[in-house]
Amino acid sequence: MKKIFKSAGLLAMAIAVVSLTMSCEATRNANNAQKGAVIGTAGGAVLGAILGNNVGKGGNSEIGAVIGGVVGGTAGVLIGNRMDKQAQKIEEEIPGAQVERIDDAIVITFDEGSGVFFATNQSSINAQSQANLDKLSNVMKEYVDTNIVVVGHTDSTGGYQLNMNLSKARAMSVTNYLTGKGISAGRFTTEWFGPDQPTHDNSTVEGRAKNRRVNVAIVPNQKMIDDAKKEAGEN
Repeated sequence: MKKIFKSAGLLAMAIAVVSLTMSCEATRNANNAQKGAVIGTAGGAVLGAILGNNVGKGGNSEIGAVIGGVVGGTAGVLIGNRMDKQAQKIEEEIPGAQVERIDDAIVITFDEGSGVFFATNQSSINAQSQANLDKLSNVMKEYVDTNIVVVGHTDSTGGYQLNMNLSKARAMSVTNYLTGKGISAGRFTTEWFGPDQPTHDNSTVEGRAKNRRVNVAIVPNQKMIDDAKKEAGEN
């Protein structure tokens, strides 16, 4: 299991805020909540995790709008705490998945070595993948104040349009399966990029296997943000 906490900038300020109001555990969460302030682009670190090497080359405006910016202050600490708990629950339920806490979001990567995978050139969800998506859907039902972004990718082998269609079909399969479990379709944004957004080297077998992936990003919705600000006395 791999859980990554990426941090940048404003760490001292985050700790100062937390020391007045929160526990040592919350200090760790505050670091997650504060780090996006110096990135300069709303959701930039999350987009990088989802879109890989070509994050700056367009095609991500809709995803960026859903992800939004990073909430600072005590409200951001509260959101970070809630998202940390959700990430931990996902890790416990789906030990094969790669779960990252980045900014205010959770990014889950499913590839051929993890909990949701597809047969070659297929988009149907097999029995093992269904079992893991069932577990993920249960966590999503427990934490209702989030939006969900599903993004499909392929490696660079084969025809370009075939890969675009395949990444779309796989992303839609994941989205449709989760909505079929009773999660509101209004929480979802679904995108696909075929081979255009690699995270690893397509010239190697290992790299291509990593690039054949579906990312699921879980981000706080406006209700969670408003509730956190209210609890923190910031609105």
